[in-house]
Amino acid sequence: MTATIITPLFQLNSISDLFGNLPITNHVWVFFIVLSIILFAPMIFNRLRIPHLIGMILAGVLVGENGLNILERDDSFQLFGQVGIYYIMFLAGLEMDLAGLKQNQRQGLTFGVLTALIPFVFGLLAGLYVLSYSVAASVLLACIFASHTLVAYPIVGRYGLARNNSVVISVAATMVALLLALLTIAGLAGIHSGDTGLQFWLWFTVKFAIFFSVIFIFFPRIIRWFLRKYTDQVMLFTFVLAMVFLAGAVAEACGIEGILGAFLAGLVANRYIPRTTPLMMRLEFVGNAIFIPYFLIGVGMLVNLTPLFTSPKAVEVVAIIVIAGTLSKYIAAVLSRRIFKLSRASGLMMFGLTEAHAAGALAMVMVGRRLEVSPGVPLMDNAVLDGVVVMILISCIISSIATDQAARSLKIEEKRSVDRDQLPLNDDEKILVPINEPSKIEMLVHTALIMRNTNLNRGLIFLNVVNDDDPTGLLRVQSKDCLQEAERLCAAADVKVQTQSRLAVNFVNGVVHAFRENDASEIIIGLHHRTSPNDSMLGRFAPGLINTLERQIIIVNLLVPINTLRRIVVAVPERAQFEAGFTRWLERISRMAVELGCRICFHATEETAEIIRGYLSTYHPLIRDEYSAFDNDASLEEFAVNLNHDHLFVLVTARHGAISYERRMAKMQFMLRQYFTDKNLMIIYPEQGEANSNASTFINPHIQSDHVASGVNRWLSKWIGKIG
Repeated sequence: MTATIITPLFQLNSISDLFGNLPITNHVWVFFIVLSIILFAPMIFNRLRIPHLIGMILAGVLVGENGLNILERDDSFQLFGQVGIYYIMFLAGLEMDLAGLKQNQRQGLTFGVLTALIPFVFGLLAGLYVLSYSVAASVLLACIFASHTLVAYPIVGRYGLARNNSVVISVAATMVALLLALLTIAGLAGIHSGDTGLQFWLWFTVKFAIFFSVIFIFFPRIIRWFLRKYTDQVMLFTFVLAMVFLAGAVAEACGIEGILGAFLAGLVANRYIPRTTPLMMRLEFVGNAIFIPYFLIGVGMLVNLTPLFTSPKAVEVVAIIVIAGTLSKYIAAVLSRRIFKLSRASGLMMFGLTEAHAAGALAMVMVGRRLEVSPGVPLMDNAVLDGVVVMILISCIISSIATDQAARSLKIEEKRSVDRDQLPLNDDEKILVPINEPSKIEMLVHTALIMRNTNLNRGLIFLNVVNDDDPTGLLRVQSKDCLQEAERLCAAADVKVQTQSRLAVNFVNGVVHAFRENDASEIIIGLHHRTSPNDSMLGRFAPGLINTLERQIIIVNLLVPINTLRRIVVAVPERAQFEAGFTRWLERISRMAVELGCRICFHATEETAEIIRGYLSTYHPLIRDEYSAFDNDASLEEFAVNLNHDHLFVLVTARHGAISYERRMAKMQFMLRQYFTDKNLMIIYPEQGEANSNASTFINPHIQSDHVASGVNRWLSKWIGKIG
């Protein structure tokens, strides 16, 4: 049996005996060759300091039927290529800074119009007066020039610049340009079909309205429902992919290019999939590892360079298309950069992201092949098709190089612009997360992941305390399982972890000793279940930690997944700005609001609100914050009544003897038990120590002295009116 398997391998006389006739059709070998390209292209081209995206495309040219004819562009390349371009557009919407988009919507619209209009004019003039095409063919060529594809977007993600202003403007402009081009194509198709009357445009408008209604009304509701109901990561990943392609299918059914649907699906899912979650890491990993490289290789396999060496007409067409297309996009980027007063690196980024032509151009060429000027005579001939495909190759190369250079420059600019003196105070972040209840592990892990400072790249410490009176050893087994689950969730988010299982007489002693040994900065714990009606709202262990430790303690109880929260309501006591841990808890809550993309509302006195506003404008200028005037007659009951199921109530309190402490705070746990057992709740005990002398730096100088004086001297707290 073994001989019959091994012997033929030694009887191979040529490569054809192994692969069969070229191109290779064996699916196993095809997939192996594609994976080899994906593996080795980055290695080779990174050494040459060339973006590896170019390597993927050039490798596709080499192995394609117009190159060495090693691989045929079969259905797998068409399928994975379609998935790849949808994935690029989806990630562009998913990683976009929505607050930045809102702030830069005027710039995005302006650049979108310019990067569509200027190339459109260039393409129309080139088609009419240089290439002598008909008006219809020239308009189609102009639409190809006007649209573009975010082929180089993975480079942006690799450098962590998805929220850079120039990137946000470019992505928004891409959608504007694509939409304008699609509208023009629809009108052109209507003219050729002889149906451009009122009924045609009314039906087209109805389809557009249906599409946007489905995306922006139906999609958010089903995404929220699914994320609240299911937590399995495989199911979540599959669900998100299904929604992406459903959006693409709905777009195509409404006569719109599917990539627009994929982008809008990413935009809708943006606030439900924070950057630091395991789901986001999985989505990026799968796209960058398989789907996007497959798309780039497939684009390269379309390129046919033979006409450039055999037909002078083809050389002329390619030269005109490439020069006109590149020059027009460059002019639009430079003009927009000067209008918006951005840096040269930002202008280069805008040009790089809007230069590449791929999926949209191919789709429009196919439209030109379907439309006929007369029976059997397509609107666009083979010369234009070859010219557009070569333009796709060259534009993708130029786009990748320009984007990579711009990304390097912008990253350097970011590092130079960071003033070390302006970093948040006391950022010695080292978060300890005790996990003893298996049902709360996922909630605590996701909370810690969202609160941690990703720029510091520090890991999390997970602790499980085992009572040393454990004769059966069952608690030790459960401890190992809890820590492994936390480690698994963090590994999926690519976050370093340190796990510890500690024997102790009781939970409080174990946590306190671990906290001091690891020199932790704060603790995040769950709101433990009460074992008897007489237990406090905080459970049996939290009061002991609060009385023993002076560092920050965050107690959290979430009834819905953290990524489905839509609003954070923060109750802040008077004089909170004078506590040593003021900037620490404010930074954690602000970071959570930014990552979740939700609105945050502070209920505080005028003095405290002014300092919070100054801090946020310094470190989180794009946060969506609101402030409510301090109401002495308000109570926790009023807060509870106004909270929805997807709101988080954050209560900032204080330990006995602290500057912001009042006697009525002792009643807090009874009020919480009465009104917040069915609400999303977070209780923060700020770090204690020397009074925070730096808080006043975050308010306007002309009112600073008045606020500080009034805060220090006013010891009777209006805040306690909120508690009862």
